[in-house]
Amino acid sequence: MPLLTSKANPRFQALQNRLRASGPRREATLLLGAKLIEAWAGARQTRAGSRLHPALWLRLEQTDPHPLEATLGVPTQVLGEALMRALADAGSPPEHALLMELGPEPTGPLAARVIGAWGIQDPGNLGAILRSAAAFGFEEALLGPGCADPFHPKALRGSMGAAFLLPIRRVAAMSPDEGHWFALDGGPDSLTLAQADLSNPLRLWVGSEGHGWQGIHLPESVQRLAIPIQGMESLNAAVAAGIACFEVARRDAL
Repeated sequence: MPLLTSKANPRFQALQNRLRASGPRREATLLLGAKLIEAWAGARQTRAGSRLHPALWLRLEQTDPHPLEATLGVPTQVLGEALMRALADAGSPPEHALLMELGPEPTGPLAARVIGAWGIQDPGNLGAILRSAAAFGFEEALLGPGCADPFHPKALRGSMGAAFLLPIRRVAAMSPDEGHWFALDGGPDSLTLAQADLSNPLRLWVGSEGHGWQGIHLPESVQRLAIPIQGMESLNAAVAAGIACFEVARRDAL
């Protein structure tokens, strides 16, 4: 199998070009490392997992083939260490990566339990929010304006496979339905978690890391929701989302 070692190689440049677009323009992404590839393989029959279609297996030079490599039916390209490191944008290149083509966003009615993110700019934070939501039984994710790309490799690593379990769609504005809509916020008009009706259908939103919901118009039917804390002004957005998602799951178990 031919080995690519030069960044000037047209095939490598074409691969980089496929991955350059981001956000709504993204048509392809990269799953970095066997663990993330295996997570997708375990969820590929789900609504979210089937949105990603394998196109090219990338293997680091002098690395043994992965068992999935032969079963997916896609071509394999062996890359030199410098090229794999450049694609991964990390100090240590993964032994395996999988180029995925990204299908269209889901449409139709929302699921019973939805996590929403608004202005979450850090891919790692967004991935952590999706990870907590999936771990505590949420079924779909909405991304408002200003959110990071959920299929950026850093967001995929942060989500640890949650992006293959939660259908993800972008929205330009909140359009409340008959569900319970909450925006995590510690303002004076907020309900506490203990006071809130967190039953389904539930739409739980997290605001941006730096400004929360400052300057954002929330529809009247969206209730602000506070997590009581002591000695600190606020919580990290991903931490707050994890606490709230856990509380939803805890009440289910009662």
